[in-house]
Amino acid sequence: MSYIVGLLSPWDMGSAVGARIVGRGARVFTCLEGRSERTKRLAEAAGLESAASLEDLVERCDLIISIMVPSEALGAAQSVAEAVKSVGKALPYTDCNAIAPSTAQQIGAAIVDAGGVAIDAGIIGGPPRGETPNTRFYASGPDASAFDQLNSYGVDVRVIGEEIGQASGLKMCYAASTKGTAALMLELLIAAKRLNLYDALIDEFGLSQQARLKSLDELNGVPSKSRRWIGEMEEIAKTFDEVGLTPHTFAGAADMFRHVGGNALADETPENRNRDRTVEELIRRLAH
Repeated sequence: MSYIVGLLSPWDMGSAVGARIVGRGARVFTCLEGRSERTKRLAEAAGLESAASLEDLVERCDLIISIMVPSEALGAAQSVAEAVKSVGKALPYTDCNAIAPSTAQQIGAAIVDAGGVAIDAGIIGGPPRGETPNTRFYASGPDASAFDQLNSYGVDVRVIGEEIGQASGLKMCYAASTKGTAALMLELLIAAKRLNLYDALIDEFGLSQQARLKSLDELNGVPSKSRRWIGEMEEIAKTFDEVGLTPHTFAGAADMFRHVGGNALADETPENRNRDRTVEELIRRLAH
């Protein structure tokens, strides 16, 4: 009998993960009711099957994984918890979203109270593609071994602890270093452009920060993701606040992605974004 995974939801990362699991011999079901046409196309291309409802998903699956924007994570978990309680099945539910440890604990409590099994996970790396994808799923919780089974289906799962929230905490710290840095670089480059100092700053980077100068090309991919990253920065701010550090650094990063998300460039998708655009053109448009 095939191993069956439920996936919420099949967007960029989710559809790539689903396709990888399907390609290794498992079946993946998802709920497409109310989803966009793009999401439906991604699900179809990934070979995902459609469940009629969350109750149907719970009944069919051996495991459910949640990969979505942070703002939807708790609501989705609560809906699944209701389905788990209705069906009466102790189903493992893995939240893989970019959320604060305290949010992960809320989700875990909702699932466990309904009779399910809660697992915390954080994704580091882009959507898995090719034979050696650079994507890792760090997992934690007393029952994380249930998620560890996906190692047999092409997913790199690494269990790092027994507490719900540890995996999410690792994701928060890592994303602070990557996406937080992207927000900082965008802000200072926009400031330099508005001060008519962009060329002088780039010239100085060429003299003293060559590695940083080379990394600026990666900023072209930010607009298509910026709206999703707002909530992630807010969860990082929450994480740091809850351990006694300032939340303002990443509240500011959320504001920066909000600024980028208000530009027409953010209407691009990963499939249709302009890969020939220079960083200077990106900053010129964001500066205006």
